[in-house]
Amino acid sequence: MSDMIEVVIDSIRVSLMSQQRIVILRERDAERYLPIWIGVYEAEAITIALQEVEVARPLTHDLIKNVIQQLNARVVRVEVVALRDDTFYGNIVAEVNGRTLQIDSRPSDALAIAVRTHVPVFVARSVMDSAGIIPEEDLQDESASKESSAKEAEAEGGEERLSVFQDFLEKLDLDNMGKEDEEDDDDSE
Repeated sequence: MSDMIEVVIDSIRVSLMSQQRIVILRERDAERYLPIWIGVYEAEAITIALQEVEVARPLTHDLIKNVIQQLNARVVRVEVVALRDDTFYGNIVAEVNGRTLQIDSRPSDALAIAVRTHVPVFVARSVMDSAGIIPEEDLQDESASKESSAKEAEAEGGEERLSVFQDFLEKLDLDNMGKEDEEDDDDSE
């Protein structure tokens, strides 16, 4: 398993353009991420299990977990094993009667099983190397410094705007304000 990297589910996101879902896997001990497009129902199944939402009847992935348990098997781990033609391939690794089974699965279904059975998730090193994303520190530092500069400029601009407003308030003659209106009314008659 030295060619496998342990990951955790970092988040599930929704594309604002297409409403498709993306599960973001994060390398356990690093800042490298693997985005995988998944279906709406699979995203919901993963989210329900992550949030430990109780459902009245078993969903499909709960059913699979129950069948595995009834067959005296246990899920050991799930894996994302390959990426071919922009399609990810996964396995559910289970043990039954001393045998290890590699059950072919879509990664989204394997992840839905993993969160229900509380087993680790692994990604093949070759998959992570070819499709993994590392956030660029320079961009983060640059955007942080731009944000900081913008906030400072906004604060300075805000103080300047407030001083103009303060000058306006100081020049107001509140004592004679109502009287001027009355005099204008008298002149018009």
